[in-house]
Order: sequence, then structure tokens, then C-alpha cells
Amino acid sequence: MSARYSKESPFTGILHTMEFDLYDQQEFELRMLAYQSGKGLIQDIFPELSDDAREFLKTGITPLEWLKYME
Repeated sequence: MSARYSKESPFTGILHTMEFDLYDQQEFELRMLAYQSGKGLIQDIFPELSDDAREFLKTGITPLEWLKYME
């Protein structure tokens, strides 16, 4: 089973949800807790994820929103 994470985009205010097939929900939440507690950099805690996925975890901004609002 995969993990799901939802976060509101600061650009649009839309709540987006991303699914992570690499983790079950419990492992994902433990990793997020470690990241949010300052126990490591996001790229060290989630090394398997793409840059876009890690950016979503940090900010809630999707790759499409980056393209639309940052060009």
C-alpha cells in the first residue's frame, strides 16, 4: 500500500494530494516527522524521491504550478 500526503499550494490555495508508492503510510509519516523535527535534510530523509516530489513535500507546489507561475 502506498502513502498519501496532502498540502495546500501557496500559489493557488488548492489542496493537492500526492501518492508515494515507495512507502507505506506509517514509514512515510515517520520520515516526515523526522524531516519536520529537523533531524535531517529532505534529500537525506527521502533520497528515493524526485526533486519535484521533495519540493511538493516542502512547499505544496506541484511541478505544473512551478511551470505556470515561475516562468
